[in-house]
Amino acid sequence: MASIEKALLSLEGLATGDAFGAALGEGSTSSAASLWISSRQLPPGLWQWTDDTHMALSIVEILSEFETIEQDVLAKCFTDKFMEEPDRGYGSGAARLLTKISAGGDWRDLSPQLFDGGSYGNGAAMRAAPIGGYLQGQTERAAAEAQKSAVITHAHLEGQAGAIAVAVAAAIVADPSFRNKDAFLSEVAQYIPDGETRNGIQLAKRIPEDDFEMAVERLGTGWQVSAQDTVPFCLWCVAHNFDDFGAALWTTAAGAGDRDTTCAIIGGIMALSVGEVPHEWVTKREPLPSDFALNRQMRK
Repeated sequence: MASIEKALLSLEGLATGDAFGAALGEGSTSSAASLWISSRQLPPGLWQWTDDTHMALSIVEILSEFETIEQDVLAKCFTDKFMEEPDRGYGSGAARLLTKISAGGDWRDLSPQLFDGGSYGNGAAMRAAPIGGYLQGQTERAAAEAQKSAVITHAHLEGQAGAIAVAVAAAIVADPSFRNKDAFLSEVAQYIPDGETRNGIQLAKRIPEDDFEMAVERLGTGWQVSAQDTVPFCLWCVAHNFDDFGAALWTTAAGAGDRDTTCAIIGGIMALSVGEVPHEWVTKREPLPSDFALNRQMRK
């Protein structure tokens, strides 16, 4: 059964992870960031979320209204939000695409033209977790809806594979009956098209929980801003931190790389796995628009 409440919970986690990662700094090795991570001390100030959350807002809005991904409406929603706030940290490719769609272009024609064959970036993956929350336990449908959401901006199969992996992972952990972490990565992998992203997830299955350095080195942490260099590491972090939202985010952040995106992916999945976003984390983050606020204990 579809659950807009779980989609909203995932959105809360996604936005929190996104803003947390942005506060630490993308790939930053500054002394401040290093100290916060080593001591697991939350960064000061009010964390601002980025384009990761901005685009995820559109996903949840469309699911709430249509109960499925209506691609043309979602494309317009992406575009409208971008034009209203283009300074949320959008990548150059996404900015060019959304600007052209806003001027009347068709995403079906424009998306495959990005980067000579379509984008395989991690932008479709970063916004996909609420789809899995909405479709808790419905892994096959979550995969299909994630691909529909991804292709608007990511015509390359790897970009779509990243979104599918994140949505399926979220759908799995959102199901209260699933707690077999040993089977988690195998469950996700069976829905992913053949390619580098799937290969990375298969590799993640073989990296021990206590070998963080190997996970960073072999899986990547988003330095290349590609789905295949981002999603496998994120799912490895989830697999070994099923019951601890904070531990999953700190582990992810320690990998450096594209922190706002890796932490957005982790936050969106982990909120569903643990059933909440810790209050101390939510209160450090820029609020979501009032239309998306959850009437939950963590807001009190």
